[in-house]
Amino acid sequence: MSVMVARKKVVRKWEKLPGRNTFCCDGRIMMARQKGIFYLTLFLILGTCALFFAFECRYLAVQLSPAIPVFAAVLFLFAMATLLRTSFSDPGVIPRALPDEAAFIEMEIEATNGTVPQGQRPPPRIKNFQINNQIVKLKYCYTCKIFRPPRASHCSICDNCVERFDHHCPWVGNCVGKRNYRYFYLFILSLSLLTIYIFTFNIVYVALKSLKIGFLNTLKETPGTYPSTSLTVLTVLEVLICFFTLWSVVGLTGFHTFLVALNQTTNEDIKGSWTGKNRVQNPYSHGNIVKNCCEVLCGPLPPSVLDRRGILQQEESTAQEESCPRGPSAQEPTAAQGPGGQAEESSPQQKDGSLPHLSAVPVPSLSNAEMPEEKQLTSGELPVPSQDAGQAEH
Repeated sequence: MSVMVARKKVVRKWEKLPGRNTFCCDGRIMMARQKGIFYLTLFLILGTCALFFAFECRYLAVQLSPAIPVFAAVLFLFAMATLLRTSFSDPGVIPRALPDEAAFIEMEIEATNGTVPQGQRPPPRIKNFQINNQIVKLKYCYTCKIFRPPRASHCSICDNCVERFDHHCPWVGNCVGKRNYRYFYLFILSLSLLTIYIFTFNIVYVALKSLKIGFLNTLKETPGTYPSTSLTVLTVLEVLICFFTLWSVVGLTGFHTFLVALNQTTNEDIKGSWTGKNRVQNPYSHGNIVKNCCEVLCGPLPPSVLDRRGILQQEESTAQEESCPRGPSAQEPTAAQGPGGQAEESSPQQKDGSLPHLSAVPVPSLSNAEMPEEKQLTSGELPVPSQDAGQAEH
């Protein structure tokens, strides 16, 4: 005999989330699917710093100060921590509407716009929202089936609506939004300082060596562990990497410093949201650089609304075969046969072993003598004659 057994399979919510994201460590790490450039970023930072710590730092610590490698290590660790925090966190993804919510929103839109004649373009799905005496338009997302909050936008690479969307950065392998923008800014700021630091002390290293043994001898010098590679070739490689990184990273840091001072995003700056023909002022700016910087970099960090590690329980039915034979005791009890050939119940229990409802149990009628004292008829009460008694009198 086969028995169906229901087992509950625990499924995390991150396994069912839409969009083009990848998750690791049971949903704790969230990144974009395109991570090739992120690995290149790690390789450039780790490789350049490894060469600097392996060769130049030892010489500079002896000749100048042991604080040089210490400060370089602090900058390196801070840059790596902010990079990983930016890459592995939720940038502020907004959940998509449930089917019932999407149907209700569509019904509201149809009721507002009315029926559109065939061949005509339907009106744009926009809601007006007032912020600091400024009218801000909330646009409808056809993918997520929601009206996006102010400053939110849909990322075409990750296929998600992100709150306070700044841009999608392939160098960090993630979107930059409300929940990780401060870490992104601290990353590029610390990386700029680290690049300038390594670039400067590489030049100082070559200059100190040239003063002692000459510039040509410095070019010919080879480290003991790498006899076939000139030490200066590695130094020149570091200088070139830092030189080309310097312009891009420092320039990017300056641009985002300008945006932070105005409390503006890259997406708004590219679209010209507050510098267009209408000259609409930015409703999110406080008119003070210090207040804008404090809000963007030091304001409260909102929690993630995805609940990536929440539990979804799904039942799976599995069939199991019973090997024990079915004996007489396993058969269902049969009803006793009465004298009239009809089945008589031996007990008030039902076939499934449970007691029947009280209305199904027959209650015997009691005579006046058999009733309890409080239920017996008094002398002043007249009994109600039954139908059989009336026929007997006639």
